[in-house]
Amino acid sequence: MLSSELADVAGVTVRMLRHYHQMGLLPEPPRSAGGYRQYDVGHLVRLLRITRLTALGVPLAGIPAVLDDPAAAERLLDELDRKTAAEIDRLTARRESIAVLRRTGSPPDLPPDLAALRSPGAQEPPMNRHQHEHLLLAGHLLEEAGRAEFFAVLSTSTPAIAPLAARLYALDANTPEDDLAQLVDDMAALLKPMTAELRELPRLDRRAKALLDELSEQNLPPVQRLVLHRIEQRLAQAGPEVPAAVPGAAQQ
Repeated sequence: MLSSELADVAGVTVRMLRHYHQMGLLPEPPRSAGGYRQYDVGHLVRLLRITRLTALGVPLAGIPAVLDDPAAAERLLDELDRKTAAEIDRLTARRESIAVLRRTGSPPDLPPDLAALRSPGAQEPPMNRHQHEHLLLAGHLLEEAGRAEFFAVLSTSTPAIAPLAARLYALDANTPEDDLAQLVDDMAALLKPMTAELRELPRLDRRAKALLDELSEQNLPPVQRLVLHRIEQRLAQAGPEVPAAVPGAAQQ
């Protein structure tokens, strides 16, 4: 058989044949008087073994040992099974993340545990830019040890926070002072009970708070930052601060 014939029967490309020759996986066959490689059925069988092993996920560098050593093959199967199980777990977790994003209508760049803070269903309005970026940044900055616990506490209050956050993001320079004061009262009343639950959780460090501050400076108009500052002051009088990671709540 010529190279093209062998490649066709085995279901590979001629280029792949040459690559296997270069790596020493497939012995070079003798050449005809015209300089063409002449393959026989032995080459085909070895090539089929190679393609089967690569289909299982065996790296090319590990194939020579496996082809002629049953013990090495058994060890390799154990390793392939372990890696395949890990890959299945990874893909299952990815599908679960996709399901959460679809169920909550969240942007695909939001981690699923943060997306889960949104109420399922089409009734909830889309996040504005600041909510989206704030959640993404806060979720990244929170220490892993306290992240799950923090967002578990926050998720129980999300339905109540959402309408107040909408009022916050609707504020502009023409909003009456009475409306600002009322929003401060309402938001502080909602957040005060959370402080006891949040007291024992890891705090954001100074750098993390500074980054969240900078994000607010970039995204929020002065009147909205003013209201957040007043809420923070109100809560400070009542006890431990509400962490800056609370979306739509007081921010350092």
